[in-house]
Amino acid sequence: MITILKETTKNPITLMGERAGVCWGGDIRDPEKNYRRGLDCIKSGHHRVMEYVNVEMILEGYSARVIREWYTHIGGAPTRLQASTRYINYKDFSYTVPPSVAGKPEAEKLYRDTMAAIAKSCSRLEEEWGIPREDAAMLLPLGMSTKVVDKRNVRNLIEMSHQRLCTRAYWEYRLLMQDISNALAEYSEEWRELTEQYFVPKCQVAGYCTEKKSCGRMPYKEK
Repeated sequence: MITILKETTKNPITLMGERAGVCWGGDIRDPEKNYRRGLDCIKSGHHRVMEYVNVEMILEGYSARVIREWYTHIGGAPTRLQASTRYINYKDFSYTVPPSVAGKPEAEKLYRDTMAAIAKSCSRLEEEWGIPREDAAMLLPLGMSTKVVDKRNVRNLIEMSHQRLCTRAYWEYRLLMQDISNALAEYSEEWRELTEQYFVPKCQVAGYCTEKKSCGRMPYKEK
């Protein structure tokens, strides 16, 4: 689940144009002119203005594994807070079931039984032997669900989307990226325009596939 916080810029394209207008000596009192100027910046590749657009959100229900990958996209001074393993309810912690497992009843049963055994062991270590919670947490898998408060700018998100909406990206990251795109699109009309036009896989930006193993969506450059 993605929650877009109220501190997120409501009209990102207009803000971009307003910031650019200050340096260009433009009329920044007219929102319509700012909007058009912002679009011109994006289309012309002047993407530094994107760094003025603030995005603050809560990412909830995704695995700790995918959040670790999320943290690798450093740029534009993003920051975040993640739920500590000290506060997880080990008796009934939530977790992610991969689609490849969920599609096979016997495999899913084994997966869920294993998670239940881990939860029971963590609880026993803490309650029966007084093991500190942060030490009992060492048993937890990266499939456990977590919660993150994240802050970054739209340039970082757009560039991230090019890589993480690619078919070759990890399945849960593709899901996370699409969820973020959908949540922002519902936040305002300007966000809908941005996500529809610019939250796209890298092959759509390049016009050809840059991966060694293609999904077939776009041809290789030499073709």
